[in-house]
Amino acid sequence: MPKSDGAALALQGGGVHGAYAWGVLDGLLEGGLRVGRVCGVSSGALVGVMLVQGLVKDGPAGARREMRRLWDRVSQANALNPMQGGLERWLWGTDLGANLLWQGMETALRMFSPAQLNPFGHNPLRAVVADLLDHDALIHPSAVPLTVAATDVETGGSMQWGNRHITVEVLLASCCLPFIFHAVEIDGRSYWDGGYSGNPPLAPLLRPKPPRELVLIRAQSATRPGAPSTPAEILNRLNEIACHGILDAELASLPSSIAVSVYDADEVLNRLPLSSKFNADTAFLTQLFEAGRSAARAPAADPV
Repeated sequence: MPKSDGAALALQGGGVHGAYAWGVLDGLLEGGLRVGRVCGVSSGALVGVMLVQGLVKDGPAGARREMRRLWDRVSQANALNPMQGGLERWLWGTDLGANLLWQGMETALRMFSPAQLNPFGHNPLRAVVADLLDHDALIHPSAVPLTVAATDVETGGSMQWGNRHITVEVLLASCCLPFIFHAVEIDGRSYWDGGYSGNPPLAPLLRPKPPRELVLIRAQSATRPGAPSTPAEILNRLNEIACHGILDAELASLPSSIAVSVYDADEVLNRLPLSSKFNADTAFLTQLFEAGRSAARAPAADPV
């Protein structure tokens, strides 16, 4: 477990699976981790925002409370899984694969664009993020540097925002799944999920000088046994490969002076169906959280 002051945190996105990263961070903070800077994408960006806000308000205890508040709100609002109700949970648990609504959504996503499926651009995360974001805390003099990244649709490059410029729109851009939501427009540019251009990008964590310690918390499977068979599983694995490819290249080029610790989620996530990324049920989030806490108690892996 990292012990030195000022560790740089790299937080991946992964939909609801980001609750695993919440658990890892909760355990690391309880164990004495000191945070020096943070970079996150997608759900990792949301966790990063709550972490930084909480540190400003009440140190590690405040950070742990703020992260819990995020996932409580996600669950209450069904913000990442609006289709699942009590009957579906009773019948299928964390696996929505047999759910007719899930099957219909999978089919529709392959046939129609977000503009056709969601013409008014509704995003259930908007109200949650707007309620939780505390901009005053993010720009407080004691706030650790935070970077949120999204992918520029036209260039494919990573666009990054620091504490002062993080807004609701920036966070929605970082979380924007292109098959479900309209691209988020900011200052005339269109953005998708930040994971496509760096999951997350590590360059912001190297400035103004490289940290002594970097902690990477994954919320996507880096490796998966076997080959996927369904169209949705194939697309998901392609996305994972693309997102990890950029990150692996950045990890390989890090200065040798940086001690890197990696908390992988493969053992936990590889047992879960693809549909679990949208399962915002409290019991399932708790399961991921506890798995992350268990990982935090074990020695972190070295980067491959």
